[in-house]
Amino acid sequence: MDSYSTTTTSSSSSSSSKLLFRQLFEKESSTYTYLLADVNHPDKPALLIDPVDKTVDRDLNVIKELGLKLVYAMNTHVHADHVTGTGLIKSKVPGVKSIISKASGSKADLHVEHGDKVSFGDLFLEVRATPGHTLGCVTYVSGEGPDQPQPRMAFTGDALLIRGCGRTDFQGGSSSQLYKSVHSQIFTLPKDTLIYPAHDYKGFTVSTVGEEIQYNPRLTKDEETFKSIMENLNLSYPKMIDIAVPANLVCGMQDLASKA
Repeated sequence: MDSYSTTTTSSSSSSSSKLLFRQLFEKESSTYTYLLADVNHPDKPALLIDPVDKTVDRDLNVIKELGLKLVYAMNTHVHADHVTGTGLIKSKVPGVKSIISKASGSKADLHVEHGDKVSFGDLFLEVRATPGHTLGCVTYVSGEGPDQPQPRMAFTGDALLIRGCGRTDFQGGSSSQLYKSVHSQIFTLPKDTLIYPAHDYKGFTVSTVGEEIQYNPRLTKDEETFKSIMENLNLSYPKMIDIAVPANLVCGMQDLASKA
């Protein structure tokens, strides 16, 4: 059965915007999809991070029930273990824009780069380039400022997992680059920043920067040890990669609507 957890966060300012947040799960690929919305804004604008094709109808139903207006469907990278739901979403909800990094080489309505901001209502996400799992990986970090939710939240994709990290042996991956990305772009965030990865295979839902700095069994090591660990994982070939990657390079049927 599909599941989701609920968190609603607001900053200390009584006049500030309120973030509605849902963490949704796709069990076959163990993928988390994240729904964020500014519910104090009249339009209740919302975005989805890392939607999966198989759970698009569920996600859109939640958005409808909550009275939100979906404006963006975003990916942290070109996934190899599932087909993104962005193309299907665009065919079902006119006006939604797809977002992915420029470095990914994938089709999308909007391509983002390090330092860009994605705004929804009075809230925003900051884009941080975190390549290493793939060349185009980014982490989306909730905004900094008195009118933004606290603690901050980092949607790390496959760059940083809870007590782990994404593999680095395909799609232009580099263990050295991943190590530098996590340490320079994620571990430098405030220690109470919440870590929300794209996957979890052990039942964890959230961590913090402070926890991962202290307890991550790979990324607490020095760079050379980390590289040795990653080179000796002996992981199997991803079963969905030959289907998922070509589809995700066109944002999962990105051109479906125009061909209909």
